[in-house]
Amino acid sequence: MSYIKAEDVLPQELIDTIQQYVDGKLIYIPCKEKQEWGSMTSAKVFYRERNERIYEKYKSGMCLQDIAYSFSLSEKSIQRILRNKKSAVTGNA
Repeated sequence: MSYIKAEDVLPQELIDTIQQYVDGKLIYIPCKEKQEWGSMTSAKVFYRERNERIYEKYKSGMCLQDIAYSFSLSEKSIQRILRNKKSAVTGNA
């Protein structure tokens, strides 16, 4: 995230008011419309496809330890991915 100077975008009266609450501190101002995670990058697609590959390897009989090693993840992470995937497949989300 890049920062911009308040003086460049806000009127001085507003800066004075904000300084009454957070003088000299960094402050995050969220977007009006919240964007879904991964909507600006390909990360969401990457993880969905990765998790699908993990689930397929598990269904084909590969053990958790080998799956974890091949994806550089912990066995706990693999278990969580499988649990979430199974819930999605059975509709028990």
